[in-house]
Amino acid sequence: MSADWKKRCEEEWGLQDAPMPNNVDWKSVYEAKPFSRNLLKNPSPYALGQEDSQSDEGDQSDVPPMVPPRRAMCIPGFIEGDFSDWTTSTEDLPSDMSRIPKGAVVCALPRYSWYTLEQVVDLKAEGLWEELLDDFQPEIVVQDRYEESHLHEFIYQLHVKLLGADKTTVIAEHTVTPTEDRGAYSRNHKWKEVSHVFSGYGPGVRHVHFLHRLKNQFLNGFYTTASSGSSVIVRPMKSP
Repeated sequence: MSADWKKRCEEEWGLQDAPMPNNVDWKSVYEAKPFSRNLLKNPSPYALGQEDSQSDEGDQSDVPPMVPPRRAMCIPGFIEGDFSDWTTSTEDLPSDMSRIPKGAVVCALPRYSWYTLEQVVDLKAEGLWEELLDDFQPEIVVQDRYEESHLHEFIYQLHVKLLGADKTTVIAEHTVTPTEDRGAYSRNHKWKEVSHVFSGYGPGVRHVHFLHRLKNQFLNGFYTTASSGSSVIVRPMKSP
């Protein structure tokens, strides 16, 4: 019976070149369907509205709107959405006084903060097995989208780490810290996409730590930068 489930996994996901030991519970692997699905929970936590969570392709819960809504000012410190399954934190940033001429009278300065969301994916719990991760090392694809909010030159950061079984040892990592072109201001804020493919990362990977930071601003109102469609996907292939 186990051989039948193993054959199903091999044929459905094209695993002919991958290690598939007999001691793996292949029925559980098949039911978990660990490949080509988003392993992050609650990938679009910001409250964008039902009508805004659809693209031109139709209703896709993991795909953000082509043009994110410019949300009206919020209650200071309150970010609308459902952030369950995420660990969140806020870091208030000091005001930048470097561009203010000496002796100038300042009535108000924008105050900024980073809003951090992070999540850890347990690859074995999602249905992957050690021999596959250590020897075959399937591609791990990370994607994210963030709103072009025009609040600041730096509004988004992404930090992804492949961790060992102890959730501490870093085996591979990728960081994105883009600089925004504030000169190209538009009222139609668009989504910007970032992505990275981990491959040939070495043995020992058991967890993926996904963390992104989004900048908020307070000046006569509280404004946020949103994210949507975050994903961690394992593909049953490896780069040549």
